[in-house]
Amino acid sequence: MRILITNDDGIHAPGLALLERIAETFSDDIFVVAPEYDQSGVAHSLSINDPLRLRKISARHFAVKGTPTDCVIMGVRRLLEGVKPDLILSGVNNGQNIAEDLTYSGTVAGALEAASLGLPSIALSQAYGPVGHDEAFWECAETHAPELIRKILGAGIPQGIVINVNFPACRPEEVRGVAITAQGRRDAQTVTVEERADGRGKPYYWISVARGESTPGLGTDLAAMAENKISVTPLKLDLTSEQELTRFASISR
Repeated sequence: MRILITNDDGIHAPGLALLERIAETFSDDIFVVAPEYDQSGVAHSLSINDPLRLRKISARHFAVKGTPTDCVIMGVRRLLEGVKPDLILSGVNNGQNIAEDLTYSGTVAGALEAASLGLPSIALSQAYGPVGHDEAFWECAETHAPELIRKILGAGIPQGIVINVNFPACRPEEVRGVAITAQGRRDAQTVTVEERADGRGKPYYWISVARGESTPGLGTDLAAMAENKISVTPLKLDLTSEQELTRFASISR
């Protein structure tokens, strides 16, 4: 099995090294193509106004000055030159990618790009604790990911589908099972723009997101995380709202 690995935290991220170790439980035919720098929050963006710079680290490790989407395209269309991977893994992200996070996530976007190229893909993220990024519980993903990926591959990943996996912020032995979930939605989310001043007194800005208390919907990725369960959410490339097609049909008459 040929596996291509990418992420959005960058080529030096601990989650990327972790994902390579996970992939090694399935194959020794592994290629790593990841962003040169942290690309968190870039979503499914594609570099079309700037050239891509490729840095070869070793025979099977490459850094791209671009987005996760760029990395997948470079890996599949350039570096592997027609020998397509059998599986693309994206992650392991430092932080969960659930609910509204999916629309911003470069980790999920790397897997989405793989699906758009007709390749099976899985996005993996590890929730961290209340202290912050330094409390990442990597051993949770490392312990449970291999068997879970094996089960997902055994079930099969249909064309146009991405499997989004999130590991809860707990020790491996505290995991309370696997939940097949729907994408959740938080009750409250406020985006703010904070103004600061540089050394010359000129303003610059930081965008921040404040999230209030929320009641997770039953069967959602949010609920799974709250219950210390591994969340497995099938996502699809087709964003069409089927139920609205009929309602809007009248405006075409």
